[in-house]
Amino acid sequence: MKLIVGLGNPGLRYRHTKHNAGFWVIEQVAKQLKVLCNKRSFNAHWGQGRFQSENIMLVKPQTFMNLSGQSVARFSEYYKVSPDDILVVFDDIHIPLGMVRIRAEGSAGGHNGMRSVIECLGTDVIARVRLGIGTDERGADLSSYVLSRFKHDEENSCAKAMVETASEAVVCWLEKGIAFAMNRYNNRGRENSDHE
Repeated sequence: MKLIVGLGNPGLRYRHTKHNAGFWVIEQVAKQLKVLCNKRSFNAHWGQGRFQSENIMLVKPQTFMNLSGQSVARFSEYYKVSPDDILVVFDDIHIPLGMVRIRAEGSAGGHNGMRSVIECLGTDVIARVRLGIGTDERGADLSSYVLSRFKHDEENSCAKAMVETASEAVVCWLEKGIAFAMNRYNNRGRENSDHE
């Protein structure tokens, strides 16, 4: 069993905000793999399907971002999913807009949702796909920034392409594993980033 979790906030108010980029990727993967995410339990919207010979679950916690780990831990415990088989997808202000970065483990990097997941699972050895929503606005109110929408057509186009790339990366992780996915996707656009 593989558990793929996108982080975001529930409700129409937050649906199109930058902080919900993780949800967008889950929705894109669901379309790609033809998984219907119509189940409601463990404080999440989720769906179950198969990829090749692997059972998969696509999950969008509905606890609000700071408590995301509670939902993830309940899935992990009930379905006996090891942290090695969990992939978390979330927005990252430290990565330039449109870039995708994959890591096998590490700190939350200041992301409250990922911090909650790490705390509730009791380990930081959790694969993650980080979605670049970064801002150059020094000293900006980060809460307002992540809870805002992309303002320009160029930004929206860039975000859409990022979601498609991240969805490909998720499928790559399912098929080839974390090392292969890191090697393939972390090399894209690296020359444009000074945050890694």
